[in-house]
Amino acid sequence: MDTLQTTFFSLSVPWHNAFVALLTFLYVFSVPPLMDYLVTNHGLSRDISRKITHICAGTVIVFLPLFQDGHWSQYLNVSVYVVWALLFIQKGLFAADDDQAVKTMTRTGDKRELLRGTFYFVIVGIVCGTLYYKQFAGVLAMAVLGWGDGLAPIVGMKMGRMKYKVFCEKTVEGSLAFFLGSALAGIFFVWLIVPAALNVPVILLIALAATIIEGLSPREVDNILIPAVVIGLAALL
Repeated sequence: MDTLQTTFFSLSVPWHNAFVALLTFLYVFSVPPLMDYLVTNHGLSRDISRKITHICAGTVIVFLPLFQDGHWSQYLNVSVYVVWALLFIQKGLFAADDDQAVKTMTRTGDKRELLRGTFYFVIVGIVCGTLYYKQFAGVLAMAVLGWGDGLAPIVGMKMGRMKYKVFCEKTVEGSLAFFLGSALAGIFFVWLIVPAALNVPVILLIALAATIIEGLSPREVDNILIPAVVIGLAALL
């Protein structure tokens, strides 16, 4: 009975978790049409729209506290990422050039980009929502990947003056935004989802390490390298 009292509308746990998963779909699938509208009608750049979508995709973890644990249906939290992975494969291979996802989620309008960085992102989301479900490492990895890696290019494009290059050009301002976004988002989401694991100094240290990795990473593969470093350091520290 106690479990039923904590579910929406007194649903059984599987149906409750299915309902929460539906909310994640409504949230995620509302973003591309909005970005497409802003790109088409209000001059929002494709790069900015792509990164806003990136941030919104990472913020799906805000729904995690609503999922009931202890039942297989808790893993429905990644169902939206699974659907996006399949869509990216389909669109990356067969989409038309004016496809909404291609316009809002790629740098150049090349549909094949959907099979690289964006595809890696959703795979990381699936891993974090299953192998690291409601764990410090998974929550922090998605917070850093979503907010740190999302804010860095926006700030870099708008405010970046001090540039540096290893594999590709970055800005000091963008890297600072990555660190601040990663740290603040990491603290917030860990507090929200796994408050017992909140350790601010460790989060700051991992955010700093992730910032360095992002600055050194080639384009596209940072969506894999960043969460790998975060998860690895979370296991060590």
